[in-house]
Amino acid sequence: MSRARCERCLRPAGHCLCPLIPRLSSRTRVLVLQHPSEVNHALNTARLAALGLSNAELRVGEVFEDLPELLGRPGYQPHLLFPADAAQPLRAYSPSQEPMLLVVPDGTWRKARKLLHLNPLLAQLPRVTLEATPASRYRLRKAPGPGALSTLEAIVEALQALEAPASFEPLLRPFDALIEGQIAAMGAETYQRNHAKP
Repeated sequence: MSRARCERCLRPAGHCLCPLIPRLSSRTRVLVLQHPSEVNHALNTARLAALGLSNAELRVGEVFEDLPELLGRPGYQPHLLFPADAAQPLRAYSPSQEPMLLVVPDGTWRKARKLLHLNPLLAQLPRVTLEATPASRYRLRKAPGPGALSTLEAIVEALQALEAPASFEPLLRPFDALIEGQIAAMGAETYQRNHAKP
């Protein structure tokens, strides 16, 4: 028999994160395209972003047939948050600048690249990147390299860059609680042995 879970945050009912999830507004519209393999992952940070931002949408799939409509939303300039040699670092909006539709692929690097391959329209978007990234708070996954962040952390950093001085830090509260809960469940000794930095 499966455990009861919260249908909003998809966490077990006893570990519901909803009371910690803020509802923040942003000029930037965020579109998260999530690979199906991430949906039932215990640390589904993209869902936390979509729940915490009033101007965000989470879509799950590999091929997005309605991508032209999603990207053609009036009043927004679509950009892909994904590394590339020609990616432009995100900077604060100028007063007259049209806000971005920030498209964020969610999955492992391999799965995110697959989303771009299967949806050629994504690969054609201008790419943006984070200029300086803090160390990830994601202490349960080995980062593939320096500057690697969870999807939620990347969205927070992008919004902080675009919409300074507005703060999107409250989005990280449920994320921090999620990480702490996972560490508590595995026990301090297991965490130290498998995840703590030497």
